[in-house]
This record gives sequence, C-alpha cells and structure tokens, in this order.
Amino acid sequence: MQKVKLIDLGLKDYKETWEYQETLFQDTINIKINNRRNNLINETSNYFLFVEHPHVYTLGKSGDISNLLLNEEQLSQKGATFYKINRGGDITYHGPGQIVGYPIIDLDNFFTDIHKYLRFLEEVIIKTLAEYNLKSERSEGETGVWLDVGTPFARKICALGVRTSRWVTMHGFALNVNTNLGYFDNIIPCGIKGKAVTSLEAELGEKVDLEEVKEKILKHFTELFEVEFLN
Repeated sequence: MQKVKLIDLGLKDYKETWEYQETLFQDTINIKINNRRNNLINETSNYFLFVEHPHVYTLGKSGDISNLLLNEEQLSQKGATFYKINRGGDITYHGPGQIVGYPIIDLDNFFTDIHKYLRFLEEVIIKTLAEYNLKSERSEGETGVWLDVGTPFARKICALGVRTSRWVTMHGFALNVNTNLGYFDNIIPCGIKGKAVTSLEAELGEKVDLEEVKEKILKHFTELFEVEFLN
C-alpha cells in the first residue's frame, strides 16, 4: 500500500494553491532526478490536496481563449479571476461548492500509464456518484464524468485535467456538488459547445454535504489506487 499525505486546504485562492502544487510537484521531480544522477533510491512522497476555490476560470495549455465569454471588466463584476495554466484541456470554472482534488503522486509508485491514471480518476468519481444513485459514465473523446451520455440531455458533472512530468502528476478533477452553475454560462466549458453542466445538488434537488462526498471520494481512491491516506 502506497502512502499518500492528505491535505485539505479549505477555501483557498487558485494562484496560491497552484504555486503550492508546483512546489510539491517540483520537489518530487528533483528527488527523482537526484536519484537517477547519483544512483540513489530515496523514496518520493505522494500527496492528495482537497480545495475549494473562490470564483476562477482557468484555461489549459491547449485551450482557446475565445471560450472565455467575459472581458476583464466583466470578470471583475462577477468577482472572478482568470489564469492560463499548464494542465491539459481547455477552459473550466472553479468556485465555492465544488470539490477540487489535486493528486500529486509519483506514478512510478503505482503504474506508468497516463491513460490508465485518467480512467482511474474518472472511476473514482463514477463510483462516488453511484452512492447517490446517479449513473454517470465516460463520454468517448471527452475527458471527465457525464450523465446521460449519447442523449440530447448529456451533461458534465466532473471535469478532469492533469499535467505530468517524469511520471509525477499535478492538477486533477473538479466535481460540481453545490456549485453555482450560472458561472458556467460565461464560458464554453472544456471547449465543448452545446453540452450542459450539472451538479449533485441540481440532480438530487437538495444541497449535499461536502465532507460526506470527500469521504466517499477518498474511499474509492483508496480502493482503486491501493493507498493508505495519512493526515
């Protein structure tokens, strides 16, 4: 069982969190580089960050800025910020009521397969939603977790976007729980036109306890990745 340090940051500014991720990410990479250069076997650490962000839009490195439908003044009026960042994927929104998970793990400790890693993250969310009697699934060619795939009512409930270097991961997933979905109206989410976005609250008709959802996510992450969480 690999050990993973669990860190719940609460409500935290996106840029501060990004910089914190980068520090953990680079520290892990530096250990691996030093091991290789000096024929050492120092262990790398694995981390899992939970966080909620104030209103923010982030654009991945392959994203199209035209998918942000607000100018700077309108962003300010919405109380939102915007960042171009170094994950895969296009544009997405983060805000209060959304559970964001950032696993910063060394895949050399697990399996060296990015595709499998993304599918496992999706599966964690699919299994979590099943506990709320929601049948969610993957949509071919569209990373993330969806409801009613293949119908005119397809809607995304969880976005995924990661960055990896030397098999170390950062960024992760964003699950809409009690999220204000109106903020998605200001973007073309993930650059996919004509597809709706939803949340646990919207699907169940009531607010959902965030801590309860986090516990379910950790349970399924533990099972799939065969890890032990340390606080």
